[in-house]
Amino acid sequence: MSDARGAQQLIAPDVKLGRDVRIFGFVNLYGCEIGDETKVGSFVEIQKNARIGARCKISSHTFICEGVTLEDNVFIGHGVTFINDRYPRATNRNGQLKTEDDWSCEVTLVKRGASIGSGVTLLGGITVGENAIVGAGSVVTGDVPANTTVAGNPARVLKNRFASTNESPIFRS
Repeated sequence: MSDARGAQQLIAPDVKLGRDVRIFGFVNLYGCEIGDETKVGSFVEIQKNARIGARCKISSHTFICEGVTLEDNVFIGHGVTFINDRYPRATNRNGQLKTEDDWSCEVTLVKRGASIGSGVTLLGGITVGENAIVGAGSVVTGDVPANTTVAGNPARVLKNRFASTNESPIFRS
């Protein structure tokens, strides 16, 4: 299921791949789920307990850590970084290297049809709403409402695309 047969790929046996998933070279996938017809670009890492929906596009040089869920039809631009620990430290109070027991994973949800621009950093514990757009280079520190465009550092709402209706249209491809 790869467009780069023979290229360097680390795909662990515990990865669940949907139908017609396209994976390019130099990726690292372990313990994750990837839905039907999703495209994963080069130099992408997707960690354990991350879930990627159907018909998503994950561009090159992106890091999707544990605790991230992308619903269907989500676009992730180049060089996007998800963070799941707001207070990262190398060692615990005893000076020993931290283990999984020394922190709690903050989950992130990117809802159906959302688009995340290149170079975006998303802190853990947030939700990006349906059909939202996050502008390139933004730092997302809080929830992004559905159908809005945000940008900046920290990201702020620029406009609500469907403010005149009570509907939340979901773009389907």
